[in-house]
Amino acid sequence: RLPAAAGDVPASLRAFATTGRMSDDALIHALGEHGAGPVALGHVARVRSFQADASAAASSAVFARVRSQVESTYALARQGDSSASSRAFDAYMTFEQVERSVRAKNPGLATDLEAAFAALRSRAAGGATAAELTAIRAQLYGDLEKAERVLGDDLSPANLFLQSFVILVREGLEAILIVGALMTFLVKMGAAQRKRDVNVGVGAAVGASVLTAIALETIFQITPARREALEGATMVVATGVLFYVSYWLLSKMEVAKWNHFVKSKVQDAVTSGSALALASAAFLAVYREGFETILFYKALFVSGGPGGAMPVVGGMVAGSVVMVGVYLAINRFGIRLPLKPFFGFTSAFLYYMAFVFAGKGVAELQEGGLVGTTILPAAPRIPALGIYPTLESLAAQALLLVLALAALAWTFVIVPRRLRVAQVMVPGAAAPRRQRLRRRPTPVASQQSGAPGAGTELLRSLERMEADLAELRAEVERMKGHVTVAGQAR
Repeated sequence: RLPAAAGDVPASLRAFATTGRMSDDALIHALGEHGAGPVALGHVARVRSFQADASAAASSAVFARVRSQVESTYALARQGDSSASSRAFDAYMTFEQVERSVRAKNPGLATDLEAAFAALRSRAAGGATAAELTAIRAQLYGDLEKAERVLGDDLSPANLFLQSFVILVREGLEAILIVGALMTFLVKMGAAQRKRDVNVGVGAAVGASVLTAIALETIFQITPARREALEGATMVVATGVLFYVSYWLLSKMEVAKWNHFVKSKVQDAVTSGSALALASAAFLAVYREGFETILFYKALFVSGGPGGAMPVVGGMVAGSVVMVGVYLAINRFGIRLPLKPFFGFTSAFLYYMAFVFAGKGVAELQEGGLVGTTILPAAPRIPALGIYPTLESLAAQALLLVLALAALAWTFVIVPRRLRVAQVMVPGAAAPRRQRLRRRPTPVASQQSGAPGAGTELLRSLERMEADLAELRAEVERMKGHVTVAGQAR
């Protein structure tokens, strides 16, 4: 094992492409040292540690070489080759290039890897069964995967900033849209005096969101021993919520669907005549956004690591500035936002975040020991997408992908097809009532025409009239309920 690093690294030995394939003896010679004494080995250690901290690409190359050497050791040991122990030592010496960095970030993991390498070298020397060697190799692969995540998994500042910005803009804009729509429909229904109830619900939701954030952070602070498990659970929950929100946005992409959604909420609350009902509708709408925001940001801080706090905070600040501008544009100048492009873009971006959080959440649970680690050597490793070469994380992301395809098929294929079938079975049923009234032929004209199929056309006209009457009856009942509530209020 190399001693503590000492000395400077010459410019000619700062490129990993140069030193990565050099043995310690070759490095000693390149450094101009004489003999493998403590000073010379200290200089070698300095070169190795310098390369370990140089870049994520260098670390990735080191881990790839270690895995190759471990696999070679395993194959030689299975064949009973006496050189297996020496090859295991080479693998550990290669790992030494990144051990210092791993130990600085996760001392326990570095210790586990040292023990695993020692076990591999000892058992590879002879006498180990195939099952023992397989178990040691699996343990090493799992720990090496965790170590590589520790060193090279931090997202870029630009990526973190963009995710943070989109989270706040999406959640904030949806809250503004919902509250604004609630107020607008109250005015249209002649219940402008009920705006105060909406404001009460919004204020309560903001306060509850702050308390939720404090409670969540407190839980993390009082349970440091289970931090990885909590972080993993938070990211997995965030994955589910993000996926639900992205699907919900897709289902509300059409303005008519959005207006119907909000109007139904207001009508139910106003018809009930209860101030609590209207305040509760506003509270639930805003608190849902607040809870989602807290959950997403906690997951994003976890994903970004210790060095990712500033980009995330920067995205929050930029998003807040944009939201103030949007609020003024909507409420002061009456600007209407294009809901369909907004919902379409944000739903796609939120799904991307859900996909990343799924992989990283499973990885955190694996580090916490709650989920096993089954390495798939042929699988890719793309930290920016949360993709890791483990069966568990890839299975979670595959499930999310299947659900996304199912949601898209339901929203854009199955539902429209059902509507088309309904229109064929009941012609004009999906058209607005006023359009149906304008184009409806009169029964008398149909009878007098004597044209073929006049009886069928008359029957269809009567069916449409019956449907219109049903709509009118429902509207009358709603108006009667509103009048009754207004009378009771007086």
